[in-house]
Amino acid sequence: QVQLVESGGGLVQPGGSLRLSCAASGRIFSINDMGWYRQAPGKQRELVAGITRGDSTNYADSVKGRFTISRDNAKNTVYLQMYSLQSDDTGVYYCNAKMRVSRFGIFGDYWGQGTQVTVSS
Repeated sequence: QVQLVESGGGLVQPGGSLRLSCAASGRIFSINDMGWYRQAPGKQRELVAGITRGDSTNYADSVKGRFTISRDNAKNTVYLQMYSLQSDDTGVYYCNAKMRVSRFGIFGDYWGQGTQVTVSS
């Protein structure tokens, strides 16, 4: 069984920092793109940052210059370093990965269970 497990969320004051981690485990043949999404109360889930296997990155305009996504392919792990957090960054953060479980299989979309990030004084 393949799964993604996030960690690192919590409560932080405005201007503070957090680092999220997401590790993929199970029978994984390969991982392609990975990314972080977030969903604020009453809003749709949105892409925060994405990273390809070759380390090309893209960010939502609202987090450019404040968030950094990175990955460790040897550990099947993706990270999201968040600085200068604002109240608008509050939400549940979900890890996403495009993974294959066999050599000739197709890439499937996998999601973590989500981790809460709350920015409040």
